[in-house]
Amino acid sequence: MRKVLRILLALVGIGIGCGIVAWVLYSIKYPGYEYALRYTTIPAVMAALYVIVGILFGIIFFIISPKIIDGIRGFFQKLEHRLTEMPALDILFGVIGIMIGLLFAFLLSLIVQTINVPVLPEIITLLLYVICGYYGGYVGVTRRSELMDGAARRGHQAKRLAASDARPKVLDTSVIIDGRIYDICKTGFLEGKIVVPAFVLRELRHIADSSDAMKRSRGRRGLDILQSMQQELELRVEVEEKDYDDVNEVDLKLLRLAADIGGILVTNDYNLNKVAAVQNMPVLNINDLANAVRSVLLPGEELPLAIVKEGKEAGQGVGYLPDGTMVIVESGRKHIGETMDIVVTSALQTSAGRLVFAKLR
Repeated sequence: MRKVLRILLALVGIGIGCGIVAWVLYSIKYPGYEYALRYTTIPAVMAALYVIVGILFGIIFFIISPKIIDGIRGFFQKLEHRLTEMPALDILFGVIGIMIGLLFAFLLSLIVQTINVPVLPEIITLLLYVICGYYGGYVGVTRRSELMDGAARRGHQAKRLAASDARPKVLDTSVIIDGRIYDICKTGFLEGKIVVPAFVLRELRHIADSSDAMKRSRGRRGLDILQSMQQELELRVEVEEKDYDDVNEVDLKLLRLAADIGGILVTNDYNLNKVAAVQNMPVLNINDLANAVRSVLLPGEELPLAIVKEGKEAGQGVGYLPDGTMVIVESGRKHIGETMDIVVTSALQTSAGRLVFAKLR
């Protein structure tokens, strides 16, 4: 194979030599050009020039062919090694950059072709293709992260514009009275419109008109929270007038409404959450979210705790973490009213809440 390549390179050298003879004879004008051309147009002289120069270049290329072959082989080996180590995205952006560079070189070559100088436009065009292709690939590889970041930013903007296409969130009575839904919406974690069914509003109004002071306060609190959400949040809060006269329970109406409008039920009612799960209804449980964002206490961690009351079992004391998590302290009853250093032994977490068990240090 190597011998064949050397012979091919020698033939290429012969072709280059003949081309140089033709270029010198017919393209380059020099003092005495017409006088020299008068003798070189003789067929025997021209044939001798082509043969001599062609053979000379063929011999030269045959002699240097091992270095040319080794150089080309080394180049492709380095290129192959580089491509195997290069990430696929770099290769993709490099190819795209080369294509754009070659297109740019093609447009420039149209201007270069207007130069009325023999051979010069072809040389400049070749250089343009090489330079623009190289720098196109170089920019595509080195600027890949910036291009992807820009695309990601545009993607985030498109997501924000498409937030109105998110599934609507249907609020139940308990989550409105709870009030934390207002703070969650302010953080921007919920997308899409907020739907408040008309039958939920009626239930809130009945609670707000209750003769029981505690219920009345809770109902008014829920109405105030809805008003604040409508006035202060960017999310759309809509009242859904659809009702189901054949159903008496508000929870069942909520499930049917969420299914009919393709929405997601938002609640903190443990039982409603379980019923929705049985019906394969998507639910966002505020208590699950609260439990998820609470700090994790691992067995063996030590912390100070104020023991405020006795537990259900003999000798137990009960305290609370800043996030409201109940901590049951073994042998803590006799230290009620004191702040003691405790060691966490275990934790139990459910949708209804979380319990932490500890002992005195």
